[in-house]
Amino acid sequence: MLTRLNTLTDRLPDGFRRPIRWALGVGLAVALVALGTPNQYRSEALILPTEGKGTGGLGSLANLASAAAVLGVTPQVGQGNDSVYQDILRSRWLGEGLLQASYEYPLATWRFGPEHPIKGTLQEYLSQQRLLPLGTLNRDRALEMLTTIFTSRRDLKTGVLTLSVETRSPELSRLVVKRATALLEEFVKQRAQTRGGHKAAFAEARLVEAKSESAQAEQRLEAFLNVNRNYQQNPDPAIHLRGDRLSAEVLLRRQVVTALTLSREQALMDEKDDIPILNVLDEPNLPVQKSSPSRSVWVVAASVFTFVFAWALGRRKDLLAHLFVKEA
Repeated sequence: MLTRLNTLTDRLPDGFRRPIRWALGVGLAVALVALGTPNQYRSEALILPTEGKGTGGLGSLANLASAAAVLGVTPQVGQGNDSVYQDILRSRWLGEGLLQASYEYPLATWRFGPEHPIKGTLQEYLSQQRLLPLGTLNRDRALEMLTTIFTSRRDLKTGVLTLSVETRSPELSRLVVKRATALLEEFVKQRAQTRGGHKAAFAEARLVEAKSESAQAEQRLEAFLNVNRNYQQNPDPAIHLRGDRLSAEVLLRRQVVTALTLSREQALMDEKDDIPILNVLDEPNLPVQKSSPSRSVWVVAASVFTFVFAWALGRRKDLLAHLFVKEA
């Protein structure tokens, strides 16, 4: 094969023989290396901007800001309240949730080998990709490596959030995206401390106190009536005034209990309306075609670079003379 290539390049001009031979040789070497590089498969999911019933639109996501602070993230100013989702996806809490989860997926041990069923965590997968013994990859290093396969981006115009994972296994990529979507939904539904939730908790605690105060007021009135059954007909104005005060206090306490009961029910309704709903436009797909590597691009780029370098090296004297010629 090399003899045939030399025969073909002998017909070229002298200045192009060596550069083309070098380019063909390097291109062939890069092609062999690229053939041994495993395929990568990318799975994606699309999440629409979330709308809450209670506040009407994207403003409902402002209630997630305080909850996101628990994870050590802060929504970016000027990008909309739904940008907090992107901060949650980049948080350590969600990253550890992805690394610790167990996945079952098929994976080939080498480029042209058969696939074998694998069961393990994502941290174990990352450790194997770096040819490290199991258990030697610490959590901080694993979180850094996670950012190389898991990405999230948000369209500033439409607000659509894209979750993307790229691994050697199509099934693993899909499972990791699915897990990330589930963790985000869990945070939104269970950990988001909504405004209505705070109102409901306060109203519930205050209602318990109001019922206790109402019961105490009724007991005082009952004790007074046991001694003064017809106090309204009693000529003593002090007893008449005390009886009216106790009756008014009981009426007031009952009204407070009624108002707090209505307030608690309204707060519970607001709490349900304020909880954002995660709208998944596209579920994580099972990729069929590889996303990388671009072997043809590697070969072409290496060949072109080698040709230009070899040609410039052969014409270096002429190039230097042309670059540094002194004008008369």
